[in-house]
Amino acid sequence: MRRAGIYGIGSFTEGKEVTNKDFEKTLDTSDEWIRTRTGIERRVFAEDDVDTSDMSYFSAVRALEHAGEKAEDLDLIIVASVTGDYPFPSVSSMIQDRLGAHKAAAMDIGAACAGFAYGVVTASQFISTGAYARILVVGAEKLSKVTDFNDRNTAVLFGDGAGAAVMGPVGNDRGLLSFELGSDGSGAPHIIANPYLYMNGREVFKFAVRQMGDTCMNLLEKANLTKDDVDYLVPHQANIRIMEAARQRLELPKEKMAATVHKFGNTSSSSIPIALVEDLNRGKIKDGDLVVMVGFGSGLVWGGIALRWGR
Repeated sequence: MRRAGIYGIGSFTEGKEVTNKDFEKTLDTSDEWIRTRTGIERRVFAEDDVDTSDMSYFSAVRALEHAGEKAEDLDLIIVASVTGDYPFPSVSSMIQDRLGAHKAAAMDIGAACAGFAYGVVTASQFISTGAYARILVVGAEKLSKVTDFNDRNTAVLFGDGAGAAVMGPVGNDRGLLSFELGSDGSGAPHIIANPYLYMNGREVFKFAVRQMGDTCMNLLEKANLTKDDVDYLVPHQANIRIMEAARQRLELPKEKMAATVHKFGNTSSSSIPIALVEDLNRGKIKDGDLVVMVGFGSGLVWGGIALRWGR
């Protein structure tokens, strides 16, 4: 069994900047209220003529360039998204053609904010068995098209963006060490888009605080590791208080946790890869680091990965 890892990443976070002050003009809210309860200061909404497949494509091009790979050599493309351009065709098929990845299979995964973890774990199975060697995993969402901007409880939380990772075989001392995927469908009513996004914030918060911490600890147990082994935590960027609860469960200092929620808000399946790009570029993630990534979302679902960074 080969070890599967990430060796190329890219993101797309361009668009219209919307600050908390902007929401003060239309909603009964304030910059202070949003910041203290969520940690969000701004978010980016994609331009009207930019859809999920466009953001996926641009992040994929950057990830392939970072990995030093060509699109025509990809074996599989996985896109995690719940806001595709259309109900069908899949976003993955659309970007397969645009990238020129003509030998690649393509599929979408709908696991909301845990989608990137689901995509990475799925890709790792193909790589570990030797079935495929080069896989592109993308998390991309245009949440602005399912957001009710008259609902002050949800309108301020979400942003648009995409993040991509190139995966393949890595050295035996690198790559995926453990994973956890889970679902509790009894919580399905707590986050729904029909057609606009509704969220029971109180219930989701309680679930996320518990599950994020539990998943982190389960990942370490499965990999026969301890909290002292963790070098960096990349949580889903939904709410700074939820993220802080996971960090404290691991007993990590603040500088060892990715935090981009203030810049981009909750970008669902793209939040973890966007944070990876941001902090890798800042030199906060280094070769050989043990990186824990964990997310949760509508379903209710959760997913986590413990990964030794590098090729």
